Amino acid sequence: MNYLAHLHLGGPGREQLLGSLYGDFVKGPLQGQFEPQIEAAIALHRRIDMYTDRHPLVDIALSRFSTVRRRYAGIVLDVFFDHCLARDWTLYGEGPLMDFTSRVYQVLAAEPQLPGRLAHIAPFMAADDWLGSYQEFEVIGQVLRGISRRLSRPEELAGAMTELVKLYEPLSEDFRLFYPQLQDFARNQASPQD
Repeated sequence: MNYLAHLHLGGPGREQLLGSLYGDFVKGPLQGQFEPQIEAAIALHRRIDMYTDRHPLVDIALSRFSTVRRRYAGIVLDVFFDHCLARDWTLYGEGPLMDFTSRVYQVLAAEPQLPGRLAHIAPFMAADDWLGSYQEFEVIGQVLRGISRRLSRPEELAGAMTELVKLYEPLSEDFRLFYPQLQDFARNQASPQD
C-alpha cells in the first residue's frame, strides 16, 4: 500500500496520521523516539505491509505483470491501488476525499519535526495535492518517474504505464476484492491506544 491507503487505514487522529506516514520513512526498531501513539501507528503500518505482501489476492495481482517488470511490480501495484482508492473514495472513505487530504496536510504542516525525507517532501505533497491527485490515472506515470529516480535499475519501470493501461480492469477488480479485507485486518489490528 502507498501513502493514501496507509493514511486511510491507520485512523483519523493526529498521531495515527503521522505514524501511518512515518512508517515509510522510519526504519528499524521503535525505541521511544516518538510518542507512543505514533509508534503504535508505525507498527500498524508495518503489519499492514506484511499482511499485504503475503495476501493471495496481491500475489494474483503481481502475477499479472510481465517478467520484465516483476522486480518492481509491488511498487507499481502500491501506486495503482492508491489510484483505485482515490478514484473510488466514496466506497471506502468517510466524507469527501478533499476533506481527508486537507486534514492530512494540516497535520503535517503543524508538525515541527518530521522524520528524514518526509520533512523535505511534505510541503510538496501538500502544495501539489499528491494524495488527491491519485484520482487521475495519468498521475501514476509522474509518481513512477519520481520513484524511478531513486532506484538502482530505473529502466525496469519504463513501460509500466503501458502495462497498467492493459491491466487496468483486472487490477481494479483485484483491488475491489482485496481492499475490504485489508480494511477488516487494519480495524482488527488497531488497539484502543492506537
